[in-house]
Parts: sequence; structure tokens; C-alpha cells
Amino acid sequence: MNKRKKNNGIQFILYIFILALGFASCEDYLDKAPESDISDNDVYGNFMSFQGFIEEMYNCIADPHKAMAGNHYYNSFFDDATLSNSPLPWDDGNYWFAQDRILTGSVNTNNGTMNKRIYPLAWYAIRKANLALASLDLMTSATQEERDLIAGQAYFFRGFFHLELMQYYGGLPYIDTLLVASQEMKVPRLSYRETALKAAIDFRKAADLLPINWDNTPAGEMTFGNNALRASKIEALGYLGRNLLYAASPMMNESSTGVNAYDTELCKQAAEVFAEAIKLCNETGAYKLEPWETRTNNFWVWSPGNRERPGGTEVIRNQSIYDVSYTRWCTNRTSNPVQFGAGNTRVEVPTHNYVENYGMANGLPLDDPASGYDPEDPFSNREPRFYVDIVVDGNRIVNSTSAGANQFAQLFNGGIHKGGAQGSVTGYLYRKYTPLGCNQWDRGWDNFQAYQPRLRLGDIYLMYAEAVLWGYGSAKASATGINLTSEQAFNTIRNRALLPNIDQKFLATKESFMEEIIRERAVELAFEGLRWFDLRRWNLLGEMKYREKYALDYDRGSDGKPINIQKRLVTTRVVEKKHNWLPLPVNDISLYAEFPQNPGW
Repeated sequence: MNKRKKNNGIQFILYIFILALGFASCEDYLDKAPESDISDNDVYGNFMSFQGFIEEMYNCIADPHKAMAGNHYYNSFFDDATLSNSPLPWDDGNYWFAQDRILTGSVNTNNGTMNKRIYPLAWYAIRKANLALASLDLMTSATQEERDLIAGQAYFFRGFFHLELMQYYGGLPYIDTLLVASQEMKVPRLSYRETALKAAIDFRKAADLLPINWDNTPAGEMTFGNNALRASKIEALGYLGRNLLYAASPMMNESSTGVNAYDTELCKQAAEVFAEAIKLCNETGAYKLEPWETRTNNFWVWSPGNRERPGGTEVIRNQSIYDVSYTRWCTNRTSNPVQFGAGNTRVEVPTHNYVENYGMANGLPLDDPASGYDPEDPFSNREPRFYVDIVVDGNRIVNSTSAGANQFAQLFNGGIHKGGAQGSVTGYLYRKYTPLGCNQWDRGWDNFQAYQPRLRLGDIYLMYAEAVLWGYGSAKASATGINLTSEQAFNTIRNRALLPNIDQKFLATKESFMEEIIRERAVELAFEGLRWFDLRRWNLLGEMKYREKYALDYDRGSDGKPINIQKRLVTTRVVEKKHNWLPLPVNDISLYAEFPQNPGW
């Protein structure tokens, strides 16, 4: 165990009990007028005041890439997707660094950009959710619908924030009662499965209580048109399904039962939940897949005066707005060469091995003999998402002619945007969150917003395909009550990307279809902060193909195409069994015996 002590070490027990102290009234009557007392009824008696109490929990949702001092792509910090001209500590297995930067710290629910931390805010919000549920009987001046809305949000957040922690740390104590500061803390850690099943109960209650659309409720009328970020029935179902699928996945199942394989029953449960969500979307139109032509609305929008936010018709849970001025900072600071004026010396870029997930226009992977891929002409005839997500040599990257040589990407050996302290170490740049125009010459970033979606309908379709495959054992199977096979759900996402249906040869076995699901998730959900969670839950994180990070070096030929192409290994990530989970703060695991450190740390 690493015995390192931190001066600002966060104590788990403090978060559990903080509200027990924080919501208590100060008894300093010498400095307070009697009429200034606020009673419980003032806080919880009616919907308006109680909803004000609930609202803070939305502000507890930490955005990891903003927590990382504005670096947008740090959500890819532990996986195979990203390289940087400045070494990343986690590539060397230093997960303690991540603890310091995104996970641990003080409770801050204000609109600060760089100081929200997942670990303290999650425990804080869990406590607050329990306090809300314990206070429902005080809500005397309210309709039943209003009580349901309050309870539904509280159940949702209790499940949501436990899931936030579980994704990083594994099974944890599940705090589903209102603890008091005077009682001795002896709540044991549960297995991942046990923790997930408790979260599932909360998500299910939330889904049963929350509306599909707040705008269609009397309570939502007062904030009509501004309810998009409020927890809804479909969102609760989406997270319920994700929670069950994660628990069913090989790594989580192995940590709970010792079996490195999918849990069939949990997969079936996840599939049924995703089916329910998809049916509701189809029946109500609450969420729809963005057409190909507007797919980028999921990630970024031109937003004069910061009046518009990305998300379109597809994003179910978006990041919260901390500070609109940080949009430019977080999406451009590290995704463009230093010459672009974003004010940062770190340039984070896609790895060549990750870009190889993008197949050909005929829908086949690069290594398929029938794909037509030519390693001597690697950027031709690739699938459509390749060209909207990735910048390669010769692409226009600035509109204004005042940019001079910076108008077009120079990613060949010796090019101004390749290598060194100012450019790409891999021969690629990002485009997914940084469209043409976001640079110091075009100034598009002055009227621009971009966010990594937390949950969108495209992800639900792919999770449904995976859950059905392993729950019901076939790509041709479907969940109960919906006319949608695993194969059809998968093709729905491929077809949206202008690709043909999957070749039937990949459906011969569950394993061969799963390989395509893995590749499809890598492409469709590229750089959305899910890759590390996926590789871990599939028990693939330690496999060499996911540890090695490559660059593509080449010269530029007379026709503008790459020549003298060389694939170069830049680094091999340090991944051991212990890296399946992050280490818990040392001060926390010293509090009581029932709260032990994760294995290996």
C-alpha cells in the first residue's frame, strides 16, 4: 500500500456526515435575530423551496475535463486514445496523479471551472439526496406530482453519484439511509454487484417517478424551455441500463463472483431497460438520433452570445455549465497546435492505433482482406466519421488567409504542426470538438460551445446491442416487447454514419460480433470519455494492443499524399491488475477497518 499522506486528504466519513453538521442551525443567539431562523418547513414545505434544495445536486456533477485545468481530452487519460507532447503520468501507471487532479479535493458546488472534484461532491450529493428523502413528509403544501418530482430526483441522484464513484473505485458502501454524525461509522464495502443492485433500485424508483419531459408538467411550466438538464424518466432508464450492463461485464463480474465472463441475467435486465428507453423515445419523440448532417450538434454548436448549447435531439445528459467562457479554453487549449494561440504548450492528439479503429467506406475494418485498405494511402476511402473526427495532413484547419502556412495541416515529417513542443507527436489532430473556425485567426471560438455528452441515445443503442448479445446469446435476438434485434440496433448507428449494414460474416459467433461492437464504440463514441471504462469492464485494459500507443510518421509526396510511411511505437502504458480501480485516498482507508484500500495500492 502506498503510505503517502496528503496535506489536503479528503476523508470519506467527513463527506458522509458533512450535511449533518452543515444543515444544522448555529446557536449563536448573540449575533442572530430571532426572526432570522429558517425552519425545516421553510425549506421542505412546498415544491419551490424544496426544488431549490434539490438544485444543488445538479451542480455536484463534476466535469472531468474542466477539473483538469481546462484540458478537454483528459477524459481519455487512462486509455489508448491519446498522446501528448508532454508525458502523461497515468501512462506510467501513476494513478495517484489523477486522484490529485480530478477526484479528490474540497466540496465546491459553486460555478467554478477548475475546482470541482468527483469524489467529495459525490459523497456530498449522496448525503443531500438522503436528507431530501428523509424530509418528504415535511412537504405538506404540495401536489402528489410535486412530491414525486422531488423524490424522483433524489432517488436518481443517489444512484447516479454512487455509480460515479463505482466506475472509478469498484464496490463501495451504499449509503441509502440518513446517517447522523454521532453514530459510529461501520458501513462495509460491498462487492461491485451488490453496490450496483442497490443503485439499480434507486434508478428504477426514479424512472417510475420522473416525467419524460418536464415542460409537459405543471411544475415545469415556470421554467418552461429551460428544463433540458433536469433528470427525466428516460435518463433514469439510461443510467439504470448502464449500471446493470457495467455490473454484468466481465471485469465487474469477476471482481464480484470470480468469473471472467458476462453475467447473463444482468445482461438481460440491462437489455430490457434499454428497450424500455428506446421504445419511449420512439413513441414520444423525446430523444431522436441526430441525422448525419447535424450529428455534430451532439458535440458543438456555433453559439453567438453563448445562447446555444450542444446536444441537439440526441443528448440525454449533457455537462453542466460551469463557466461559458471556458468553452473555448476546454475545447481548444490542447486540441490544436500551439501556433493556434490557445495559450498552452501541451498538444494532445489521437494515437495512430486508435485512429485505426476507423474502418473503410464499405464498412469493413482495415485488417479485413476485402476492405480495400491501402497502407501506402492510409487516408483515402475511410468511413465518414474519420473525416469529421480526425485531422490529417493537408486538411484545411483555418479559413482566414491571414494564417499563412497555418491554413492547412502540416503533419508530415518536418511540418510545422508535427512533433516537437508545439505540434502533434502522432501525425493527427482532433476535429470532433474543434471545428474549422476555432482559432486565433477566424475567432470562431468567441461564439462557440462544445461539451462531451455524458449520455446520448447513440450510446444506448450500442449498449442495447451488447446487452442483448450476451444476455440472449445471439445477434438475431431482441429484448422482450420490442421489435429490435441486437444486429438491428448496431446497424442503426452504422447507417446513421452512412455505412452499410454489418457483414454477416461477423455475426457467426458472439465473439466476432463483439469485436465489431468494440470497434464501433471506439469510433461512434470517440473521445467522449467512455473508452477507459469500456476497456476495463471488458477486461481488456491490460492487453498489449490497448497498452501500446503509436504515431504515424511520413513525408509528403509530390501529389500531397504520404510517402515513406512508418508506424512508430511512442510508449507502452504501464497496466497491472491493480489499475482496474483507482486507489482510494489514504486518509479514508485509515478511518475504519470495513473500508479497505483497493487491491495492489
